[in-house]
Amino acid sequence: MLRIDYQLQPSQLIPLVDRLFSLSSEKISNLQRRWDPQKGSPVFTVEGSYTSRGWTEWTQGFQFGSAILQYDVSGDKEFLVIGREGTLREMPRHISHVGVHDHGFNTISTCGNLLRLVHEQKIPFDQWERNFYELAIKVSGAVQAARWTDLGEDGGFIYSFNGPHSLFADTIRSLRVLAVAHQLGHVLMGEKDRKINLLERLLQHAETTARYNVYYGQGRDSYDVSGRVAHESIFNVNDGSYRCPSTQQGYSPFSTWTRGLAWILLGYAEEIEFLDTRSEEELSPFGGSERIRNAFYVVAEAVADFYIKDAPTDGIPYWDTAAPGLARMGNFLERPAEPFNDFEPVDSSAAAIAAQGLVRLGNCLTKAGHADRGKSYLQAGLTVASKLFQEPYLSANPEHEGLILHSVYHRPNGWDHIPSGRKVPCGESSMWGDYHARELALLLRRMAQNEPYYTFFVNK
Repeated sequence: MLRIDYQLQPSQLIPLVDRLFSLSSEKISNLQRRWDPQKGSPVFTVEGSYTSRGWTEWTQGFQFGSAILQYDVSGDKEFLVIGREGTLREMPRHISHVGVHDHGFNTISTCGNLLRLVHEQKIPFDQWERNFYELAIKVSGAVQAARWTDLGEDGGFIYSFNGPHSLFADTIRSLRVLAVAHQLGHVLMGEKDRKINLLERLLQHAETTARYNVYYGQGRDSYDVSGRVAHESIFNVNDGSYRCPSTQQGYSPFSTWTRGLAWILLGYAEEIEFLDTRSEEELSPFGGSERIRNAFYVVAEAVADFYIKDAPTDGIPYWDTAAPGLARMGNFLERPAEPFNDFEPVDSSAAAIAAQGLVRLGNCLTKAGHADRGKSYLQAGLTVASKLFQEPYLSANPEHEGLILHSVYHRPNGWDHIPSGRKVPCGESSMWGDYHARELALLLRRMAQNEPYYTFFVNK
């Protein structure tokens, strides 16, 4: 169980944050000099060098988004050039990609961040540049929303690359692009010029995910424990009925793949932040702001409590809560995670994602008048960040292209590198883990220095 440091303050993490961005600077520059775009998107490292993995193109936004975040912190125009030119050159094909559910990962990390910097006046204003980012987000949000499985009166969901029967936990965080596209006044146009509300699609997907991918230990889930997450839910597309839980990257449909839980935690927390900017008039057709926010809080708090309870004492989780080798590790939840063990890998990328979710959830609850609950989650997030931003997770080796070590991609497929002399993957980085560490560090830096609060949407 995570041992929460209730005295830790964001300001105390500034030295760690500054060191992280100092190391990040050289790693982004080195990858930019070496990487051949013809190889596709960099995904994860093998012996310290980034490699690609043809499956779905979901990490390129993190590549250029990392440079944009680096510019946000440093003001060094080298990184603005990398992020802006990479976005203009490589990202258009992602904007209209009809084969994936990852638009929010790619588009908001690039065009979304650049649009935010325009509004924050951190880059010179150019009307056509702003128009480009806004149009890209609108198109991307509509394309993602069009990947729709209709469940009739029970709503529906944005289906994964596996097909119309498949609902992934991951997609909850990719909903960001629907949110910003809606904020920009866009709709998805359907047959007979039907206008499809992107906020409604976002809320329907979130409700379906909450109902089927998250367990609450009561009612239908009385056999289970509160906060457990199934990576995938399977539906019969002929009649829209739910069939069973499943997983692609976890150990079992009846265990929790910890990165899937992290996506849920961060996704719902930041969507609460977005909903807080919407009016009662806008939300009333969908049940009203109070009902919607309360439902989102139920999900976020359930998975946050599960994460805290089922993590090692430092908050860095193993890749799955029921990975079989854990049974050979004794009381592994009563000590810090061991990335160099012989039985099961940890997943630092899950920690980077979950820590941000904990911080945002804590801030939301505090703002809503629930200071005690808010403080608990905020301090949990700060505690995880304080461990993640130091060795053995922070990569100080200039020859290693990754920023955060001990990330895992796809354990069931055997895609992760196992170093010589080791029995399980360790010592490698992922593009999403590095990006989310930078995003977490930016959030904490702004909180500590009383700068504008960092959100995925333009906070007018």
